[in-house]
Amino acid sequence: MTDTTSRETVRAAPFAPLRSFLKAETTGGVLLVVGAVIALVWVNLFPGSYHDLWETELGLSLGGRELSLTLHGWLNDGLMTLFFFVVGLEIKREIVQGELRSPRAAALPIVGALGGMVVPALLYTVFNAGTATSRGWGVPMATDIAMAVGVVTLIGRRFVPASLTVFLLALAIADDLGAIIVIAVFYSESLDGLWLLAALALVAVTIGVRRLGIRPIPAYSILGVALWFSLHESGVHATIAGVVMGFIAPTKPLETPSAIAFGENEDLTDPEALQRHVATSRHVISVVERLIHALLPWTSLVIVPVFAIANAGIEIDGDVLGDTFGSSVAWGVLVGLVLGKPLGITLATFLAVKVGVAVLPQGVTWRQLASVATVAGIGFTVAIFVADLAFVDESVLGAAKLGILVASVIAGLVGFVAVRASGRSRLRSDA
Repeated sequence: MTDTTSRETVRAAPFAPLRSFLKAETTGGVLLVVGAVIALVWVNLFPGSYHDLWETELGLSLGGRELSLTLHGWLNDGLMTLFFFVVGLEIKREIVQGELRSPRAAALPIVGALGGMVVPALLYTVFNAGTATSRGWGVPMATDIAMAVGVVTLIGRRFVPASLTVFLLALAIADDLGAIIVIAVFYSESLDGLWLLAALALVAVTIGVRRLGIRPIPAYSILGVALWFSLHESGVHATIAGVVMGFIAPTKPLETPSAIAFGENEDLTDPEALQRHVATSRHVISVVERLIHALLPWTSLVIVPVFAIANAGIEIDGDVLGDTFGSSVAWGVLVGLVLGKPLGITLATFLAVKVGVAVLPQGVTWRQLASVATVAGIGFTVAIFVADLAFVDESVLGAAKLGILVASVIAGLVGFVAVRASGRSRLRSDA
């Protein structure tokens, strides 16, 4: 192997965990768009069946306690917990092993994410200050990682340096962490102290179980379900249980690769020896890595597209469009995502580099970074999720969702053109 090849291998190594997300996230982004289209067509052709399905009540009863939610509620509060669990796992991995591990490497995407949250929230507030709809300031803060990655991937590596894609992924991960904090602090209901104490006790028990070296994942699944229920009853949004369990999962493998080599000296024709060897091989990969590998296809390819079908159903006619584009909520969301996101990310990263707390990714120009910041204005999954928490009035919620959809389309199209143009410009200057 030549020295050049060796250097390229070393340089690419830190990017490997993030790159493993690309395939599933890109496909998930396509399915997310398909889900949104299905919802829009369905609700406008057959509104009765659409609403009847998602408002169907489903209840569970255990030990005299009953939990009854609509199908829409079970999806948003229940299945989306798995989505946030994977988000928690990915954040944990990046903080411990990935792009967010080194303070200097993490500074740029973290500062960019912070700017990309604060400026959209401020712009939304400008449109809605002093009104009941000011509560929706958290809606335009989130980037949809699947759709943003999908746009960048469509452009191709020729125009998008790997380091720029990594920056976008790391920024979206930091953005997700910020959104989780916002949901937990500002969009939880009035708290029940006893249930909150029960949730904290379950977190302590889960950490204790992990420290005792108990390995079977079903044990943690039971604790996770109990934590979800406790948080649901406490008033903290139940999906936070997924994030907490993701943070608790260990990133350090239980076995080293040498243990596999030692196992190969055994007689693997013996069923018990073979079983031990397989178990050892599994434990060479960390729990975080195994769970991400197992759950990412389900969250990206099933849960999130179904979430889009359940939440993107907006009945559109002349009156609705007129009301929406006269709505301060829709304009706050639209301006926050399309202008606030790229403005906040670009200004924050520029200041961070100027004061010396961060550096531009290798081979990336300011024009390229600003164009990718435009793509970050695609806010769908978490933005709609926050809108559902922020607004009770159906007309206001519909305006917010339509604002999200329009903003995401604009940001995606403008971002696609901008990133491709900046990539072409960089190629010409290097020629």
